Amino acid sequence: MADDAKAASAIPTLEDWQHWTLVIGRAQQLLMEFWADQMKNGQAIPSWSPNAFGLGDQPAATDPMALMSAGAKAWAKGLETWGKMLGGVTAAPAVDEKDRKDRRFAAPEWRENPIFDTIRKTYLQISDQLLGTVDEIESVDPDTREKLRFATKSFVDAMSPSNFALTNPQVLKKTLETRGENLLRGLANMLKDIAAGQVTQTKPGVFEVGRNLATTPGKVIKQTPLYQLIQYTPTTDAVLKTPVLIFPPWINRFYILDLSPEKSFVKWCVDNGISLFMVSWKSADESIADATLDDYVLRGQVDAIDTVRDLLGVQGVSVIGYCVAGTTLAATLGFLNARKEANKVRSATFLTAQVDFTKAGDLKLFTGDETMALIEQLTKEKRYLDGRYMAATFNLLRGRDLIWNYVVNNYLLGEEPPPFDLLHWNSDTTNLPAGWHRDYLETLYKGNKLVLSGEIKVAGTPIDIDRVKTPSYIQAGREDHIAPPESVWKIMDHFAGPKRFVLAGSGHIAGVVNPPAAQKYQYWTSEKDPDTLEQFIDAAEEHQGSWWPDWLAWLKAQHSDMVKADGARIPGKGKLRPIEDAPGSYVKSR
Repeated sequence: MADDAKAASAIPTLEDWQHWTLVIGRAQQLLMEFWADQMKNGQAIPSWSPNAFGLGDQPAATDPMALMSAGAKAWAKGLETWGKMLGGVTAAPAVDEKDRKDRRFAAPEWRENPIFDTIRKTYLQISDQLLGTVDEIESVDPDTREKLRFATKSFVDAMSPSNFALTNPQVLKKTLETRGENLLRGLANMLKDIAAGQVTQTKPGVFEVGRNLATTPGKVIKQTPLYQLIQYTPTTDAVLKTPVLIFPPWINRFYILDLSPEKSFVKWCVDNGISLFMVSWKSADESIADATLDDYVLRGQVDAIDTVRDLLGVQGVSVIGYCVAGTTLAATLGFLNARKEANKVRSATFLTAQVDFTKAGDLKLFTGDETMALIEQLTKEKRYLDGRYMAATFNLLRGRDLIWNYVVNNYLLGEEPPPFDLLHWNSDTTNLPAGWHRDYLETLYKGNKLVLSGEIKVAGTPIDIDRVKTPSYIQAGREDHIAPPESVWKIMDHFAGPKRFVLAGSGHIAGVVNPPAAQKYQYWTSEKDPDTLEQFIDAAEEHQGSWWPDWLAWLKAQHSDMVKADGARIPGKGKLRPIEDAPGSYVKSR
């Protein structure tokens, strides 16, 4: 009797049929509306088969759960066959304890259900085997091996059973609980993202620049076709006489250093008595599409340095260069040194910046001929590169976290991502001058010419960064996948002046944006004089928390004189009249 009742309950009722028919109909409507919008923009309707919904010659399965279970078993069988081809995975293998921390398989169903437990374990073992074969291939040059490793890892991440509805127990459970509503919401989310050209990584509408991001008080005191210069309002009675000028990367919005107040490096600097200035680069359009290295050095960094010096009547400034702006800052220091104007910069700080690209990490894989051809194609009609291309590239470097995580959450589970200010910034793309971007990749990443004396010229002046004697603070992120610590370390091999190297916990962003109040991560310093990163690590002392106070102590050791925070130290009280309130209009331009 119990078996009969169970069998009867598995047979879809008329109400079930009506509901799933409605779900299919609504899905079709969403697709048709999306295709109609695409046709308005000149896009063709994609070809598709009605069998995708079980509406063609072959009828759909009468039991949605049976279809899902069959899909899971088929996947498990496929994995088993794949494993045998690779060398004998015939049963669910033992998986190392570290794999229990894999967020993709955190749900208890991955272990409690025998089918999904087998899928999980087999997938993880086969993944290890595939990645291991890259190191076993003989007669392959290092660059090719790195490309193979990255491609294999990307494939392995993409093929995770967690990324597919029929092999993810959380998705199956959600689909049965909501009777398919999650898949409809997910389809709507996916179509919105396709139309926008990028994956949604944080809840829309929560964050707004100037309202709850980039809110540190200040004024835009200068505007050029390339940048706006922001001067921040002091909050202390006295400030360091030598001002600090920050150059953020032009491939991103500057407010990564001025997120919410509790995370803001800008606010922290101002509250600690620093006269602070920030450059906000313009998102590229036709007006600056032909910008070059000369523009970003001369009409960008040098111009901003001279502006601050003249405004405050000081001989030199302290500068900070983050990521690619740090690379350009090295060129600027080389240029000033060649022009015998090195005293314009009293100290320089490099945040996750590279000058020698021999160990530049996975991003170097995106500098091949195929990448250059794609950039050429993308910029054929306009001479600047849509920022969404760079965002997609950076997301690919951490595809598991920045792509597939959202495919599962947004498209399969039909959920909204939680609000996260850092990911809002990550999605706030900036356009790039196409020619300059290509030249940056060709000349620096591929040609590595910045470290070759005289190979790079600024306004006709050959530069040699090995002659730079400016005191420098060099920060790297231990887990940085964009500027690996071994690559950042190479600044130590080139600059001739006094240098302090600090290795911070975490990566390219979280390793930098780590306020002391958060009491997160750690950093390492060494008072010895190591020749290599390995020697530094062996001798380094670990400190808990943020590296910011260490940097502030170093900065004050370079120039500790204080002055009263009045006159030109207050935005608008000097010779430069305010143009608008911080954060300015350039950061909001699209």
